[in-house]
Amino acid sequence: MLIGHLGDEIKIHFFEGGNCIGRFPLATNETYTNKQTGERVTNTDWHNIVVRNKAAEICEKYLSKGDKIYVEGRLKNRQWQGEDGNTRYTTEVHVQDFTFLTTKKESMANAQAGNQNQPQQGASATTNKVNEPLVNNGPEDEDDLPF
Repeated sequence: MLIGHLGDEIKIHFFEGGNCIGRFPLATNETYTNKQTGERVTNTDWHNIVVRNKAAEICEKYLSKGDKIYVEGRLKNRQWQGEDGNTRYTTEVHVQDFTFLTTKKESMANAQAGNQNQPQQGASATTNKVNEPLVNNGPEDEDDLPF
């Protein structure tokens, strides 16, 4: 399970028979305070995300670089021959479920609206957000935990 921001546009490849695969990098951040210096430190990790068929088409249509997404999937290791003849390895997250959290356009619009409509002192500003429905991209395993 990962929550992060798209690092690039989704690259989709169509196969004979109508199937397709989409790939994109996902950046996740970990932020903590260094106890010795008191400085806030942010570490960014990059993940290779793979979506298939209808899920790939949905992601390509609605997501763009910078959008925030929640993904669930399985880790898969893959190897191939590079152009230089060396064997290359990568680890990918093959997505089974995902939810769009925010788009870059929404984030920018909310930031602009927040600057124009500053709440008065003592007032609280709350936003109710309806997310896209969870998309199931495969059979559910019987050993999955209910949480």
